[in-house]
Amino acid sequence: MVQPDVTIRGAGIFGLAVAHACAGQGARVRVVDPNGIGAGSSGGIVGALAPHTPENWNAKKAFQFESLRLAEAWWANVTKVSGLSAGYARLGRLQPLADERAVVLARSRAENAATLWQSFAHWTLLQSSEAGDWAPHSPSGWLVRDTLTARLHPAQACRALAASVVAQGGEIVTEADRVGPEVWATGYEGLAHLSVDLGRSVGAGVKGQAILLDLDRRGEPQLFADGLHIVPHQDGTVAIGSTSERDFTDPTSTDAQLDDILARAIAA
Repeated sequence: MVQPDVTIRGAGIFGLAVAHACAGQGARVRVVDPNGIGAGSSGGIVGALAPHTPENWNAKKAFQFESLRLAEAWWANVTKVSGLSAGYARLGRLQPLADERAVVLARSRAENAATLWQSFAHWTLLQSSEAGDWAPHSPSGWLVRDTLTARLHPAQACRALAASVVAQGGEIVTEADRVGPEVWATGYEGLAHLSVDLGRSVGAGVKGQAILLDLDRRGEPQLFADGLHIVPHQDGTVAIGSTSERDFTDPTSTDAQLDDILARAIAA
């Protein structure tokens, strides 16, 4: 490539999304990552695109709602340009309600969602007996189903974005000199370096372990129960996660914490 118009440092979901957008506007794009495509948490397996609860509305929740509303068309464009699926689908989510207090709160949120979600999606209550055998156990006998929640397969999404960048004339390399404007999207390692440079902490990594099952429930909504995201994927697998570890030495290893994750998922 001749000199790029913009260099993106980092081939995770954020860096690749920026590269895809720039390439779509005709820019010559170079993506640089010594670890390759989706090497960090962006290359994971869970992929729950779940909204904030429809209450106490603020700018952050409004921004997320707009992002979720635009996601279907955005990922369809990525697939069109790249020829690869990101595994995106907006199939909703089921959540169990623990007791009568939770049921009352959920009904209030249903009223809020009718306005805040602008009739684009819905938050409704249904009895467990109406939800089929995929539904999680609910102590109250009631579930929330929202139709705003979506899923994608993170690793597949990264590959699709990378293919889109290349299809539009961009390049993805492991190293390159600093030339012209740059966007740094280097994940938690970048935050660590920035913290050193600034002399104060600006963020740190959080490790998440997850499980991938050979279980085909691709048309079912995802579940959120006992703090777990249970996400059926288009490729006939189900992802379950995740741990949340602020202290770790090996970002890619797994351990006995996954036994607990699996046991909780089975109980749910």
